[in-house]
Amino acid sequence: MPAIEDIGHELAEALKVYDADHIEAHLERSDSSHITYRGQALESIGRTTAIGGNIRVLSRGGWGFTSFNDINDLPSRIELALKQAKYAGNEKSKLAPVASMVEKVAAEADNNPVVIPLAEKKQLLDEYNALIWQTPKLKTSVIGYGDSYKKTIFASSSGSYIEQERADIGLRLTAVATSSNEVQQANLSLGSSGNFSQIKGLHQQIQEMAQHSVELLSAPLVKGGEYTVVLDPTLAGVFVHEAFGHLSESDFVYENPMLHEIMTLGKEFGNAELNIIDSAILPDLRGSYKYDDEGVPASKTYLIREGKLVGRLHSRETAGKMNEKPTGNARTVNYRYPPIVRMTNTYIEPNSVSLDDMLADIKEGVYVKGWYGGTTSMEMFTFSSGEAYMIRDGKIAEMLRPVVLSGNVFTTLKNIDAIGNDIEMNQGGGCGKGEQAPLPVSNGSPHIRIRKCLVGGK
Repeated sequence: MPAIEDIGHELAEALKVYDADHIEAHLERSDSSHITYRGQALESIGRTTAIGGNIRVLSRGGWGFTSFNDINDLPSRIELALKQAKYAGNEKSKLAPVASMVEKVAAEADNNPVVIPLAEKKQLLDEYNALIWQTPKLKTSVIGYGDSYKKTIFASSSGSYIEQERADIGLRLTAVATSSNEVQQANLSLGSSGNFSQIKGLHQQIQEMAQHSVELLSAPLVKGGEYTVVLDPTLAGVFVHEAFGHLSESDFVYENPMLHEIMTLGKEFGNAELNIIDSAILPDLRGSYKYDDEGVPASKTYLIREGKLVGRLHSRETAGKMNEKPTGNARTVNYRYPPIVRMTNTYIEPNSVSLDDMLADIKEGVYVKGWYGGTTSMEMFTFSSGEAYMIRDGKIAEMLRPVVLSGNVFTTLKNIDAIGNDIEMNQGGGCGKGEQAPLPVSNGSPHIRIRKCLVGGK
């Protein structure tokens, strides 16, 4: 099979002769490895190489799309996507204009995890798994590791030709403890943009995670009700991604009249200290890149600035339909899917309040750390914390069972009355929008304080 570079330029020239409003091609080669443990046993281990691509055609407002593994049969794939688009189209095509780009974007030289021997990765994870199982009262555990190194080629009928290399690593560990009829778990998730050293040396964190799952068995439940709640950077970052970030993805906004009315630019969503940003240009994060999967340069986009909604995330099509500027947020998890509007690195900008000052005037509240899971439906959210502690007289006090936070995202944003001077970016997750998962993203925040937050308990 020929290398994708060998046919990329030929394909770029071929796209220009077809009758369509816009045609783009994606070629991709990915090398990946995975290791999974369930309990004390190694469940799976292996390497994979995948080569393929897709063709997207826009004609009279209709899209055609076809993906393929055989890169030697491109003419027929272009014709198929062209027929689909012409069959579906019945209106004027709307794409925000962007400059044609020709560029090669290489990954960092030392950020190719795939070249590390699989045996070396397994040895490290064997150590981590053994550490987990030194803890008594464990029922089971799960370790999932994955990495990838991708080379992609984007070519369009307007003359763009972009080669990019991207690397990614993800690691998630879970320990489950039991006693009588009680079951509790603790988790640790990490990732990087290909730097394997960032998942080394986690021995103490993993021991503490496993021990925490046992300690939760005897922790009390909080009494349910409204509390002043302080979120750590991890949970606050997940909140801003899941509860607010998805509402800023303009395909949702454009297609939902109710949401379009709610997400009106200029509307006040919080106090003047609240700034929420999505930025793919931050260095060394999992959601970072130079060009999105439509060949649009990455950008830093303020979603909320000084408490007001000032921006949203766009593909070229949503930007064109809404008469706004493209933001470089059209992303796909791999060549089997078309790009859709996705977040990159989404975070709350830090302010000036220390954690101690944030806690100082709380007579009784709840401090929450980490996350386990959650759901969102339009503006309503429910999140489960990884850890929880009572706050008493301005100090973090006894440990609780993990709590559930729920509410309306817009009410909750307005109830944020303190934003910390610290910030951490969580790289341990992946976004699953549109069944395209796990897409590498990062999210983060300083500590934040929320008044009148509903906490589920006994």
